[in-house]
Amino acid sequence: MSDSRDSQAVAITILDKEYLIACPEDEKHDLMRSADYLDRKMREIRDGGKIIGTERIAVMAALNIAHELLSDQKAESNGKLDPAIGQRIRSLQNRIEEALYRSRQLEI
Repeated sequence: MSDSRDSQAVAITILDKEYLIACPEDEKHDLMRSADYLDRKMREIRDGGKIIGTERIAVMAALNIAHELLSDQKAESNGKLDPAIGQRIRSLQNRIEEALYRSRQLEI
């Protein structure tokens, strides 16, 4: 029997591009939700028409998500957010950043 922390390749799609991300089975649902959230944020920015280029769109989405995260951390420090949720968000954000970095390396 395998450990629930064994990683499996999970396919996510962001702006119509597929990425394979190593992810423990018990975190797959959270990864999929995070990818969907990032995809929505990036589409909002792209559809706004002011930012052109996937990399720039990704940076703007990352800045927006980081702002949301920092706002949540501020709420956490004021006792309004469960610390485990903040840690989970940071973990998923790191995975997304890794996937984007690996994708960029493949393009080079």
